[in-house]
Amino acid sequence: MGGLPTQNPSSAITLSKPPKDQASAPIATGPDSKPKKKICCACPDTKKLRDECVVEHGEEACSKWIDAHLKCLRAEGFNV
Repeated sequence: MGGLPTQNPSSAITLSKPPKDQASAPIATGPDSKPKKKICCACPDTKKLRDECVVEHGEEACSKWIDAHLKCLRAEGFNV
């Protein structure tokens, strides 16, 4: 009996895939849950409009786009 040592199945490491019904990324379901994206990647459309307006006209003239972007970020789960 000088072969390979036997391994106790309870101490073996096993890798398994998560069930298909579970997503790999967290899902925001309520106001206390974390956002699904980084803030820099959320709301690209309103971010672009806001940034272009601020560059061309200044921050004071762009409150419409700034507010729209903040509203979008809040909808994504960010506390801004």
